[in-house]
Amino acid sequence: MNLQQADSIEESDTIEIQMDSVSDSLIVLNHEYEFIPEFNNEIIQERLSSIENEIPLTYNSIVNSFINYFTVTDRDYTRKVAKLQTKYFPMIEKYLAQYDLPEELKYLAIVESGLNPKAESPAGAVGLWQFMPLTGRLDYGLHENWYMDEKMDMEKSTDAACRYLSFLYKYFYNDWQLALAAYNTGPGNVRKAIRRSGYKKSFWEIYPYLYRETRSYVPQFIAIMYSMNYLEEHNLFIDEYEYLPEYSTVTINEFLNLSLFAEHSGICLETLNELNPELKHGAISDHHASYQLRIPSDQKEFVDSHLDEIMKFASQGKEHFERLARNELGSTYGRQKLAYKVKPGDVLGKIAQTYNVRIGDIQQWNNIRGTTIRVGQNLNIWIEDGFYDNVNMQLKAASQNNLNSQRVALKSGQYRVQYGDTLWDISRKFEGLSVEKLKKMNNLEGNGIKPGQILKIKENS
Repeated sequence: MNLQQADSIEESDTIEIQMDSVSDSLIVLNHEYEFIPEFNNEIIQERLSSIENEIPLTYNSIVNSFINYFTVTDRDYTRKVAKLQTKYFPMIEKYLAQYDLPEELKYLAIVESGLNPKAESPAGAVGLWQFMPLTGRLDYGLHENWYMDEKMDMEKSTDAACRYLSFLYKYFYNDWQLALAAYNTGPGNVRKAIRRSGYKKSFWEIYPYLYRETRSYVPQFIAIMYSMNYLEEHNLFIDEYEYLPEYSTVTINEFLNLSLFAEHSGICLETLNELNPELKHGAISDHHASYQLRIPSDQKEFVDSHLDEIMKFASQGKEHFERLARNELGSTYGRQKLAYKVKPGDVLGKIAQTYNVRIGDIQQWNNIRGTTIRVGQNLNIWIEDGFYDNVNMQLKAASQNNLNSQRVALKSGQYRVQYGDTLWDISRKFEGLSVEKLKKMNNLEGNGIKPGQILKIKENS
């Protein structure tokens, strides 16, 4: 230990005394000491300017605070995401090159998800590139059902992110910093900030008019890019990088149980899950034709030549998975989406009963934590495919029963009270009949009636 290190040890460090074979005392420090270098602004600014880039890497106090966070405050997180660069960056770089986009955009996936294809935000954004369900599905064709979520598909989501970033770059005057801000908050919010700023057209000019989260987005991107390029200078060393195996695809045209496929193909289930993060429950639906399942390239030849035999086993268990799919809280399996606007007097229980779903389903579909809803709120309700057929049958039966009741009543001048009837309901079934008239003809003092009770509905009957 040198003098500088000794001076840095605080009094709170635990010291243990151990005796060796000749009774000499050895001082052992019971703590992990990590040297964290410090650099002045000029050095950091010079390093940023040395990074090959197309996106401007602005340096200021805000950016510096994020650099300090990643290189000093949360060094464990920085090491964690640095390990994953070798796992996902080669694939991301391939798509960036395909769309002629700056290679440094790969660092955006760290800001978005920490390079986790299965990442989910509290707001419902999902995957490496944190697509929201509506944007992913409607604008970029990233579909989702009980079996899979293509927002978690590392390749499909990366392709979609490249298309979205290309659009934003052109939309915001070929300015990458504005495009990045729009990726975070949406084009509308960036346009609003531009308008509020007096139509300034650079990120740092509209900075005060952006939402707080978006203000930090571009500085984080710059800070992450700096940190990943200067890990060792900040004494951040990675013991072991992570890698994906080289992979190919095999076409699946029927139901597939992933664990059985792994067992009978000899491929590790963990590897299959890692290569296919979009599969949420370890199965492929038979409704998804020509599914491209990723497998290690070195096992492609074996799987191709034995696929029919493997599938005899791997196609088992469909009924079990479909039962899970139908019963899981918030499942959309075999359902179609209905947009519902909350009306005065609505509560979750009433809406759930109307559409034959569970309260928990509505909460899951709409990311509602409690039971509070507000008038005018839009809710997604996933109804069973046969819901309207059942409703129409019930309406038809009710209409027929009502018609039969009227016919019988008109013949006899009497009416037999049905379960759930009120005087108001009965008065509306017959023309010229009011509640007061019903009460008078039947000598009723109050409004109470009971099922099976015979009421006069015509005079002199």
